[in-house]
Amino acid sequence: MALYLVKRILQAVIVLLIVSAIVFLLARLTGDPLSLILPQDAKPEDFENARHELGLDKPLYTQYGIFIFNAITGDFGQSIRTQTSVGELIAQRAPNSLSLSAVSIFFALLIGLPLGVLAAVRRGSFLDGLARVVALLGQVMPSFFLGIVLMLIFSVRLGILPTSGTGSWQHYILPGLTMGWLISAGVVRLLRSSMLEVLDSEYIRLARAKGMKERTVIWKHAFRNAFIPVLTFVGLMFAMIIAAAVVVETVFNWPGLGRLAYEAVMWRDFPVIQASVLIWALITVVTSLVVDILYVLFDPRMRV
Repeated sequence: MALYLVKRILQAVIVLLIVSAIVFLLARLTGDPLSLILPQDAKPEDFENARHELGLDKPLYTQYGIFIFNAITGDFGQSIRTQTSVGELIAQRAPNSLSLSAVSIFFALLIGLPLGVLAAVRRGSFLDGLARVVALLGQVMPSFFLGIVLMLIFSVRLGILPTSGTGSWQHYILPGLTMGWLISAGVVRLLRSSMLEVLDSEYIRLARAKGMKERTVIWKHAFRNAFIPVLTFVGLMFAMIIAAAVVVETVFNWPGLGRLAYEAVMWRDFPVIQASVLIWALITVVTSLVVDILYVLFDPRMRV
């Protein structure tokens, strides 16, 4: 296990270096940030002075080397737009994104697990059809459209939930449900197919032949084995929705990493863009490692 962890950590370092290089170059393809920050009547000397002060006049490889060296020490520089520490901005926004992602996973499991199991056990029934409809709607509806529809129903028409911002547990419901529905669609489809495969296996038939209760057969024997691929999917989706929450956080004005990255792209704020994507990559790599470890715990055959 120790050797496995060392290999995975080395792979993670390589992945982070590749991601940092790609985002470093792509961020600079968006244009010159000084054209958005400096006033329209700024002189060429003002641009040169600002570019020198921000270090943008140095060669790209020098800028990248400085960025990597500072990132290793936990220093992501200062925001070009606000002149505040990027680390402070990340620290302020990251908890909001992590908590919203956790709520989204909760809604996804709350919806997806019962529907996936019931769809497999009651194959061909009304519940099976309902589960397929839920999964289909979750996959085909864009997150911004679903968010606006939920906001129109529960905030504008019914007036029972807030439309945007943070402050209480009620603010988590609409954005959490918006992102959670997308994940639940994958959970339903994956768990249904996995459960159908497990329910047709020999050891399930043997358990039923021994006279075990159907509830025990389904939830103790079948569900535990069928949940293994779902665990991998949910773990990876937890990291992905943090990065994919840009649209949802923008729609609901949620102060998270997604909205921070959106604002940084609009203002061509290179340090914030680089730090945000690097944090996303780090969360994805760490989550993938944790999922692999949990995979071993759920499936003893993988310990070999």
